[in-house]
Amino acid sequence: MANAVSGMAVHDDCKLKFVELKTKRIYRFIVFKIEDQQVVVEKLGSPEETYEDFTNSLPANECRYAVFDFDFITDEKCQKSKIFFIAWSPDTSRVRSKMVYASSKDRFKRELDGIQVELQATDPSEMSLDIVKARAI
Repeated sequence: MANAVSGMAVHDDCKLKFVELKTKRIYRFIVFKIEDQQVVVEKLGSPEETYEDFTNSLPANECRYAVFDFDFITDEKCQKSKIFFIAWSPDTSRVRSKMVYASSKDRFKRELDGIQVELQATDPSEMSLDIVKARAI
C-alpha cells in the first residue's frame, strides 16, 4: 500500500470518491491532502460548484492534489467532459511539503484510473480557466 519511495499510503476513500466522480458525476471536484503519511480526501465539490469555487478551495500556502471534472463544448458543438488531475504546489508552501507532494504524485495519480489531463501549478495563473479550456480541447 505505501509507496516505497515516499512511504505514502492512499486512503481507500480517495479511490472510492474518484470512482463516484468519474461514473456517477456526483462531485464536480475533489481536493486531496497528505496527512499522517497518507493521502486523504479534504473536500468534495458538489456538481453545481464552478471552477472558481474549486480554485478558491485550494489553500494559498499549502500543496494539494485535486481532480476536477471539466465540462466543455467542442468546436463541433459536442458536449464533452475531461477529468483533470491538478498538482497544486504554491511557491509559498514549505520546501519539505513540496518535496513530499512531488515524490508521491505519480504513484497517487496511478491509483486514480481515468485521469485525462494533468496540470501542475505553482500559482493560480498557471491553472486559469483559459488554460484548462485549452488543455481540454
